[in-house]
Amino acid sequence: MMTICGHPTRLSSVGNFNNVGGTSGGLGTFLAGSALAIVSAWFFVDAVRVTSFGNGWVSGYAGGSGGVVFLPLLVGVIGLFYNAKKIWPWLVSGLGVMIIAVEVLSSLRFFFNLKLSTLLIMLVSFAAGIGLILRSLKSIDKSDPKPPWQDAFDGLSKE
Repeated sequence: MMTICGHPTRLSSVGNFNNVGGTSGGLGTFLAGSALAIVSAWFFVDAVRVTSFGNGWVSGYAGGSGGVVFLPLLVGVIGLFYNAKKIWPWLVSGLGVMIIAVEVLSSLRFFFNLKLSTLLIMLVSFAAGIGLILRSLKSIDKSDPKPPWQDAFDGLSKE
């Protein structure tokens, strides 16, 4: 017995890529699922176009003026230069930064620039990758000669 990271481990299981994570799912299935999920997620994110449009939430309620979002930050910075030992200028400055962040994020618009067939291919391949990752975490009985999907059809056989 050998100890790795405080856990007792048999030397025969070190470097055994068939029992990744303590199950017999296999490293190849995990890596294939990870690659499929990552590549399809990358293509999905790459297809999104981002633009800013109109006013954000705060300036929209303030009559369309964008300058009003900077007032809390301005008051907070003045308070910090006057007396930084007080808590209120730090809170007002933090509130000002949060208001500006919400204003910028709420004025963003996201558009997909792709065909439906491309979107379906990306979503299906992402789901397949996640399925392969989950399958690699499940123990597989090597002594059973029938394929794993055959269990789903056992209940459908006619008697």
